[in-house]
Amino acid sequence: MSEMNGRRAEAQRGGRKVNVAILGAGRIAHSMAETLTGMAKDPNYQNLVAPYAVASRNGERAAAFATQYGFPVSYGSYDELLADPKVDLVYIATPHSLHAEQGIACLKAGKNVLVEKSFTANTAQAESLLKVADETGLLCTEAIWTRYMPSRGLIDDLITSGAIGEVKSASANLCYPVYRKPRMIDPALAGGALLDVGVYPLNFLDMALGADTSSRKITRVESSMVPYETGVDAQESTTLYYDDGVMAIAASSMLASGDRLGSIWGTEGYILCQNINNVEAIDVYNNDHEVTRHIDVPPQITGYEYEVASAANAILDGKTECTEMPHSDTLRIMKLMDQIRNIWGLKYPFE
Repeated sequence: MSEMNGRRAEAQRGGRKVNVAILGAGRIAHSMAETLTGMAKDPNYQNLVAPYAVASRNGERAAAFATQYGFPVSYGSYDELLADPKVDLVYIATPHSLHAEQGIACLKAGKNVLVEKSFTANTAQAESLLKVADETGLLCTEAIWTRYMPSRGLIDDLITSGAIGEVKSASANLCYPVYRKPRMIDPALAGGALLDVGVYPLNFLDMALGADTSSRKITRVESSMVPYETGVDAQESTTLYYDDGVMAIAASSMLASGDRLGSIWGTEGYILCQNINNVEAIDVYNNDHEVTRHIDVPPQITGYEYEVASAANAILDGKTECTEMPHSDTLRIMKLMDQIRNIWGLKYPFE
């Protein structure tokens, strides 16, 4: 996102920026609020987006949130947000099970939406939400930040350059001890490790192996999990087999901490990515396990700014999806997670 794009945005909107409202006031909403206030001060983004409002079912909570981050507007209900004509883009920051219903309501009210991952609880919900997006002609995109970050291009360029030869396998894991959060263990809210942390290893592998841009297809999936006492998945491991002989392993847990490492293995070496949830550094090794290149990822506000800028520019360009995470990619990952849960025999109460 360049300063030129910020100027282009201002010109196209007659000087009015893309007003962003946050639906929900939980932890992830605070991260987005910090991002928006940072973007408003950054010359690369300040002509593009404006932190405008927050909506919560608790008016006092919303007002306190708005005061904390300097948002000019707060709502004590989601209906008030939907009725405000000044809202251009709604970031949906509620539990997975609510995304489809709330996203559809926003779209029908004329609001573009940036939906926190996982996009929905299952493929059927995702298809329903995207159907309404198509009908309204508004932007609807998944806010999985790793798809929008500069690190994605850095990794792609290394692989394309042949730095590790021909890619044959990969692995990724993301583990955080977050089981104490009530929503994480609640089946009715689509809790469990998969939709919260497991989605990141799957997306990392999808990008690293080029499944998002090539004809490489998954032909077989093997997976197992350990259930939490409430029945949701506590930790799991999944092996993906592709039609060209490539294989990949994804692991996640909500019980323990992990190294968050992403590894891409090739015929001439391998790549290690530190923290697949927000890549901090990339190291390239040769077949003698010597570091041949080290790349530090550029500084950022929080990392969420890239998805916001992409969504804002897509709105200004009249697009209904972002190039970094098109609807086809969202649906492919949703279908894969449904397939994995089907292997486990895990269904949510609302399914």
